[in-house]
Amino acid sequence: MKKLTILLLATLTFFSTVAGPIRLNIFKKNIFKKKTTTQNVVTIYDTVRVVVTDTIRVEPKPAPRIDTLRHTLTPTQIDSLLHIWQTLSANKSHDDYFEQFSTELTEECNLPKDSLYKMRLQKMVSPVHLPYNSVVRQYIDYYLENKWSPMSRVIALSKFYFPIFEQELINAGLPVELRTLAIIESNLNPTVTSRVGAVGLWQFMPSTGKNLGLEINSLVDERCDIVLSTRAACSFLKYLYNTFGDWALALAAYNAGPGRISRALARAGNAKTYWDIYYDLNAETRGYVPKFIAASYAYTYHQQHNITPHSSPECIATDTVTIHRTMHLGQVASTLGIPIETLKILNPQYRIDIIPAARKPYALRLPTNYIAQFIDKQDEIYSKDSLYLKEYINPANLDKKRAEGIGYTYTVRSGDNLGSIAKRNRCSVKDIMRWNRLKSTVIRPGQKLRINKPKPRA
Repeated sequence: MKKLTILLLATLTFFSTVAGPIRLNIFKKNIFKKKTTTQNVVTIYDTVRVVVTDTIRVEPKPAPRIDTLRHTLTPTQIDSLLHIWQTLSANKSHDDYFEQFSTELTEECNLPKDSLYKMRLQKMVSPVHLPYNSVVRQYIDYYLENKWSPMSRVIALSKFYFPIFEQELINAGLPVELRTLAIIESNLNPTVTSRVGAVGLWQFMPSTGKNLGLEINSLVDERCDIVLSTRAACSFLKYLYNTFGDWALALAAYNAGPGRISRALARAGNAKTYWDIYYDLNAETRGYVPKFIAASYAYTYHQQHNITPHSSPECIATDTVTIHRTMHLGQVASTLGIPIETLKILNPQYRIDIIPAARKPYALRLPTNYIAQFIDKQDEIYSKDSLYLKEYINPANLDKKRAEGIGYTYTVRSGDNLGSIAKRNRCSVKDIMRWNRLKSTVIRPGQKLRINKPKPRA
């Protein structure tokens, strides 16, 4: 009987696990005692265990492959679109700079000239301090009111040159406002030569240029190279600022040399600024920093003074290709249909139009929309070297071309005569007559004269 009871309890326990709680009514009356009338309810198990498995695996949809996209434009068409985009971007950036200074209140415009100039300079927030005084005003008036002012031409050329300057200044960690230095040095003329022999946009003497790593010889003068000369100027300016710790002193040292500025500071005792040693400097250096401030003002506020820029340069968007063998610019011009004058403007470092890439590579700057064409027709361009370079095999022809390469074309103005032109170019009347095969000294306005001398500074 006892074994039967244990077996019955074990069976009920098993079913309660599967089916849930089971309440077992045991009628002792019927099982254990026949005459019992009461019943006891015993809870054997009261637990429900439910196991649910519901995992859904979702595979991610693969992204489209980029290499399945195909364009239908040719390299030349892509270059053309890039050229348009770069030109529009340069024009917009140029206009946006002046727009931020164009809005002025009426009462501001009615201020006395000195107060107006001072207020406007203060708005030109710059790491290079731009103070205002009577000397600065004289140079501002020169740039804005002088009929010989170069500002109309400079503002137009800045669309091409300033983005290149700014990129190199930023790369060197220098203030972009130093771009104005090229205005007072060369009026943005990459081939201009000073009366003492300084050349290029940043006006380096031969010794200074070579010390800064620029190549200067009969065929190449990298003082005229737009990018390389700018990098050299950045390197020199960085050294000067690290030496003097003040931008006005650094600019003065750029003009006079660090030695002269150092001696002027020593003579002045406790002097620490450019204005402390102002009267100890020579006349040119005394005017250098005020001229920089004035050029910065005239460039920024030319619209308020009704100065109209000349037409924009022919090429604003440009890029470079690497040349690995000797080449004449005429080979490129004749093959691609680019005017050779355009190539000379973009590559002023090649003195007689020859790229002497026999022993090392050189850069050739082209309009962006001609880059793909140059790559495509490279073999045809190089095949013309015997035709274009044969005249340079003769040393006499080489000397002649070298002499022509350092000259320029002068357009006669009203009131000019050969004597005044010769004096301006430091040559004789006979020289001009010989260069142009003139039989008399009579010239007329608009006439073109070849001057086989470096162009004097404006």
